[in-house]
Amino acid sequence: MWESESESVAGRDYGNGVLSSSKHGVKTDGFELRGQSWYVATEIPSDLLVQVGDVKFHLHKYPLLSRSGKMNRIIFESHDPDLSKIAVDELPGGPDAFELATKFCYGIAVDLTAANISGVRCAAEYLEMTEDLEEGNLIFKTEAFLSYVVLSSWRDSIIVLKSCEKLSPWAENLQIVRRCSESIAWKACANPKGIKWAYTGKTSKDSSPKWNDQTKESSPSRNQQVPPDWWFEDVCILRIDHFVRVITAIKVKGMRFELIGAAIMHYAAKWLPGLISDMTVAAGDEGSISSISNTSISSSVWKGGLHMIVAATKDDLPSVQAKDQRMIIESLISIIPPQKDSVSCSFLLRLLRMANMLKVAPALVTELEKRVGMQFEQATLVDLLIPSYNKCETMYDVDLVHRLLEHFLVQEQTEISSPSKQPFSDKHMYEGSLRGTNPNPKMRVARLVDSYLTEVSRDRNLSLTKFQVLAEALPESARTCDDGLYRAIDSYLKAHPTLSEHERKRLCRVMDCQKLSIDACMHAAQNERLPLRIVVQVLFSEQVKISNAIANSSLKEAGESQYQPTILNRKTLLEGTPQSFQEGWSAAKKDINTLKFELDSVKAKYHDLQNDMENLQRQFDKMLKQKQTSAWSSGWKKLSKLTKMTNLENHDSGPQLSTTAEQTRKTPRRWRNSIS
Repeated sequence: MWESESESVAGRDYGNGVLSSSKHGVKTDGFELRGQSWYVATEIPSDLLVQVGDVKFHLHKYPLLSRSGKMNRIIFESHDPDLSKIAVDELPGGPDAFELATKFCYGIAVDLTAANISGVRCAAEYLEMTEDLEEGNLIFKTEAFLSYVVLSSWRDSIIVLKSCEKLSPWAENLQIVRRCSESIAWKACANPKGIKWAYTGKTSKDSSPKWNDQTKESSPSRNQQVPPDWWFEDVCILRIDHFVRVITAIKVKGMRFELIGAAIMHYAAKWLPGLISDMTVAAGDEGSISSISNTSISSSVWKGGLHMIVAATKDDLPSVQAKDQRMIIESLISIIPPQKDSVSCSFLLRLLRMANMLKVAPALVTELEKRVGMQFEQATLVDLLIPSYNKCETMYDVDLVHRLLEHFLVQEQTEISSPSKQPFSDKHMYEGSLRGTNPNPKMRVARLVDSYLTEVSRDRNLSLTKFQVLAEALPESARTCDDGLYRAIDSYLKAHPTLSEHERKRLCRVMDCQKLSIDACMHAAQNERLPLRIVVQVLFSEQVKISNAIANSSLKEAGESQYQPTILNRKTLLEGTPQSFQEGWSAAKKDINTLKFELDSVKAKYHDLQNDMENLQRQFDKMLKQKQTSAWSSGWKKLSKLTKMTNLENHDSGPQLSTTAEQTRKTPRRWRNSIS
């Protein structure tokens, strides 16, 4: 809404856009409207009826034939000199533009404005009102007004480009759209110091009052610095195809990509109100994250734009509105600057959500996913909770998040391997390590993925394979602490109580017990949902940590004081440990001691059984040898004698039992020697 130093002068020199013609064959005082018909106020009766749409014009042949080549050809090709009725249904601009063109033919003064110039110019082209018929015809007049008045004014260029929305493809073929777009781009990229702001003139009735009021309120004073985004509001009232033309022209002029991205987000806020409604819901109630995707986004209306209704499913959208939204999203994706951080990651993710819902072209969706992967570390949990619109079993689109994570890892690897970006990355990591509070992108993404897994794990339809694949997608170095991953695993176990022992062990393999904090270890030690093997690993790793801490503390204190005992160091360390951890650790030690006692008892019983087995084996071997080396006759006699002696000795007292056993062992030895 600004004008150059010379544009207002050019407008005044042109007579304020009032066109008139002194050469006409019918004197008239003007036109009269009676219902849906226009009549020429003259004494000569009309001899030609021209119908444009629903409006009828009662005119005379001579003024039209003298200036319009189209009318000449229609009458000539009809081969009827008495032709009195013509229907013109394809006239661009409709009855309003034809009314102004007809008045010009009759020599009546025509007031050209930014609101009607595009329609009159297209109508003049359709009617073929060229210089061949008469010098200073309507095409020449309208072209001069466009070049010297409209294109020199910011406000008029916006209004003309807005009015061209109903004149396709005539306005495109006559280069009106291109010239207005380039004029707007040139003024948006111009140095603000050479601009003076003026809002003294009255706007046309056809222009948007809301747009006029907003720009009037936001107009800076002469002493105030011009904001860099002063042109956003005006450009964003355009239709999407004209907005794309303007942004493309602005890119060619060298506008900063941050401003272009901001203009694109501003346009989406006006024409895709569902995008902003979703952001408002998320910002207002981050605690109820799960309910965001289950409730439909309320509809909203922007006056002067499209009526957009964004619901939870595509079937709820009317086909026309869905088509309009799809066209806007596809156009915005195609003009987003390629530079990183040109638009926010939150905007990209919400645009991706609507693109999936409206079934945007797969190539554009893939391009948008790559853009999200470039700045994935800036995402938030609310933005990642994208519902699954392709009729999957899961509530959220976990596969989409996995693809975004893969794009992020590929981008990270590309930046690391790029020589030009390596010094910057090293410097950034060094500064981050000095600050200590700014983790690298992989760590931020790891925390984000763990939070996402915790949220989606409550879905009973989420398979163990999808959970495991997403959890293991990041390298081990990305996580310095696995507390978030343990929280997600515990949430998954709670939501899936029917998992088998093998599946629970498989789930817990994605977690490193040595990376758990003390609080997480205490919770895991008392968690009945975890497999026993994992609990033992957690307790063992924590015991190793405590032992190492005690050893390090002992060595440190021994260096300071040689006479300070080690027990005092252990006591000091335990005093600094939280009471809840001490109580839990005592209970865990009792469980470990009980298990050790039971294991020792089993081992003792095993040794006893093994000794008994060895004794029985030795006796069996001896008896087997006796059977192999004895003769049939002597063997049976000795065996019967041995049996009788054994039966008699069994009735004796205990002290005699050992003596009998010794005799029994000696008798076969003597008998064996006698046989040999």
